[in-house]
Amino acid sequence: MASAQEESDRPESDRPGSDRPGSGTPEPGEPVSGIPESGASESGGRKTGPAVPGRTELKELTPRRLDAARGLGDRVFRYQLTATGIAVLAVMAGVGLFLLLRAGQALRARGFAFLTTAAWQPDVHNFGIAAVMTGTILIALVAVSISVPLAVGTALFITDVAPPRLRRTLVSMVDLMAAVPSVVYGLWGLFFFQQHVIGLSRWLSTWFGWIPLFQVDGAQPGEPLASESVYTASTFIAGIVVALMVAPIQCSVMREVFSQAPAGEREGAYALGATRWGMIRAVVLPYGKGGIIGGTMLGLGRALGETIAVYMIISPVFTIQLHVLQTGSNSVSSLIALHYGDASTFGMSALMAAGLALFLLTLAVNFTASSVVARSRSGAQSEA
Repeated sequence: MASAQEESDRPESDRPGSDRPGSGTPEPGEPVSGIPESGASESGGRKTGPAVPGRTELKELTPRRLDAARGLGDRVFRYQLTATGIAVLAVMAGVGLFLLLRAGQALRARGFAFLTTAAWQPDVHNFGIAAVMTGTILIALVAVSISVPLAVGTALFITDVAPPRLRRTLVSMVDLMAAVPSVVYGLWGLFFFQQHVIGLSRWLSTWFGWIPLFQVDGAQPGEPLASESVYTASTFIAGIVVALMVAPIQCSVMREVFSQAPAGEREGAYALGATRWGMIRAVVLPYGKGGIIGGTMLGLGRALGETIAVYMIISPVFTIQLHVLQTGSNSVSSLIALHYGDASTFGMSALMAAGLALFLLTLAVNFTASSVVARSRSGAQSEA
């Protein structure tokens, strides 16, 4: 009790911890005991900057040295990856070399005429891929022009509009559509879809027949009882079926890219007063441009090589058919499937030449897609 009374009777300036004059706290400018006044460190007297009261000086740290030596597991893993990459290139080169060697006889016999001839009569040396390559490209273009808007819209709805429960259901359905065999799509298109889309083909030819692409030779728009056989087995019908086949693949690629759009930029767009469509247009679509291009090119490559569904729907003709609504079309893959079983030795060489042309076209599309996607990614990174 006496000690407490004495402590209370002491002047405030003499109490421990007091900030008033006479206490243990130094005045401004007064050196602090234990801290170098000049800011020099104790190791070697080298100046490290002005000393700050109450701050502990950090000693200079030596950077950690990473061990450059790789273990046995790292080396084995590296060799496996290198061998896998070389194997992929070797397989591609082997396929191209095989087709080139087997097609050599037909290519030497026809030369450049192989690219400009529409007929296919290899036994009399009158054959070419002008008609079938034109049909292949037209079917693929029709398919892509339908599948890309469908895939983009579905991917945006799944990632930005649909509630979580519906989103999971739609993702499962899209993945299931991608796993359906081609022959199922072909049967569905031949026996069910074709008879329901003839009316659309007739309407397009009636109102847009002045466009050469939609013109149909032999059509009678003013006759309600006119035969509809001129609209069956057309490039348009085959293209729609192929579009339904490639759209799930494109949608999966685009969906993954759209879902990775930065959440901060999404919220920032909403904070600035943007609507949902405004946010999608300003954030999601620019970010997913590479995914849209990549998915489109992937679907185009798949559409160029589609065989069984196109083979079941079209009516093969060996003339350059530019009217997509008119009956009759062809493709390289359907040509090979049609004549592979009864081809002679020289005819087999001609089919290999057609396969080589399709192989080179697909490679060109894939390389173009890779370069476009890489350029779009580099542009997006530079803008960021």
